Amino acid sequence: MGHEAPLVEIFGLWFNLANVLMITIASVIVFLIAFISTRKLALKPTGMQNFLEWVFDFVKGIIKSNMDWRSGGHFHILGVTLIMYIFVSNMLGLPFSIQINHELWWKSPTADPVITLTLATMVVGLSHYYGIKQNGIGGYLKGFVKPMWFLLPLKIIEEFANTLTLGLRLFGNIYAGEILLGLLAGSMAAPNGFWGWIAAALPTLAWMGFSVFIGAIQAFIFTMLTMVYLAHKVSTDH
Repeated sequence: MGHEAPLVEIFGLWFNLANVLMITIASVIVFLIAFISTRKLALKPTGMQNFLEWVFDFVKGIIKSNMDWRSGGHFHILGVTLIMYIFVSNMLGLPFSIQINHELWWKSPTADPVITLTLATMVVGLSHYYGIKQNGIGGYLKGFVKPMWFLLPLKIIEEFANTLTLGLRLFGNIYAGEILLGLLAGSMAAPNGFWGWIAAALPTLAWMGFSVFIGAIQAFIFTMLTMVYLAHKVSTDH
C-alpha cells in the first residue's frame, strides 16, 4: 500500500512503466488464448476452441440484446476483444503483487484509473465515430435533439458522464478489491501463530474467489455498456 509508481519521462511526457508492462502482458495473454484456441480448428470443437466459441456466442447475445445483428454484427470482434482483455486484466493482480524498491510493478492494469478511463474514452469516441459513419453528420447531430431540442445540454453532459462512469466503475471495483486483498495478505504475514494464519487465510481465499466473480462481472458490464452506447448511436431503434 505504501508504494510508488515507476515513472519515466520521455519527450516531456510521463509514462508509468508498470502500466506499460501490465497492459503488454494482458495483451500477450489474450493473443495466446486466441492463437491456441484457433490453431487447430475442428468441426466438433473441444477444449480451448470450445471455450472461445462460447465467448463468441456470449458476446453475440450481448449485441443482439441491444441492436439488430445487421447493425451490430461488425462490433462482434470488438466485444470479444474487450471482454477477454478486461477479464484478463482484472485477474492479473489477484495471485500476487511485485514491488521493487517500493515501486509497484505487478498489479491489475484496470486498478489504475488512467487505463480504465482511456478504455472508456476509446469506447465512447468509437460510438461517435460509428454514429457519424452510419447515419451521416446530419443524422448524428439530430440524435442530440431527440425527442426534444431543449434536452441538448443534458445530452452533452450525458456523454461526459458515460465516459466517467464507465471508466471509474471498473477502476473502483478492481482497485478496492486489491486493497482489501492486500490487507488480508498482510494479516497472514503477521506473527499470529498457526491458528492466526488459518484465520487470515480463509477470508483471503474467499475474497480471492469473490474477486474472480467481480472481475468477470465487471468485464461483462463494460462490454454490455459498450454495446449500449454503440446501439444508441448506430441503431434506428434507439
